[in-house]
Amino acid sequence: MIFVVFKYLTPKGFRGITFYPFVFLVNKMDKENPSFVNHEKIHIRQQLEMFILPFFVWYGVEFVLRWVQFKNRKKAYYNISFEREAYQNEKDLYYLKQRSFWNFLKYI
Repeated sequence: MIFVVFKYLTPKGFRGITFYPFVFLVNKMDKENPSFVNHEKIHIRQQLEMFILPFFVWYGVEFVLRWVQFKNRKKAYYNISFEREAYQNEKDLYYLKQRSFWNFLKYI
């Protein structure tokens, strides 16, 4: 995981975005935040499991489906299975050691 502070790649209102192997940050201080780093590590694992490009296709399709479902972009984002898994487990710093393969499927 390579941290890059470059706020112009991060969508407005978000602290970071991960494109394997990079994590683009708005604020360099987030590199020191264990929960934030763990959240992004979960995304790195998800991307590797799906061979990176299919991850982004799935992410985009699921975002659109959730947007139609909830009629709210922010609510759609928080209900994407990848995000639900990452947010629910970001504080558990041992999560990735015991996480099952394609565990994000439990959050659909």
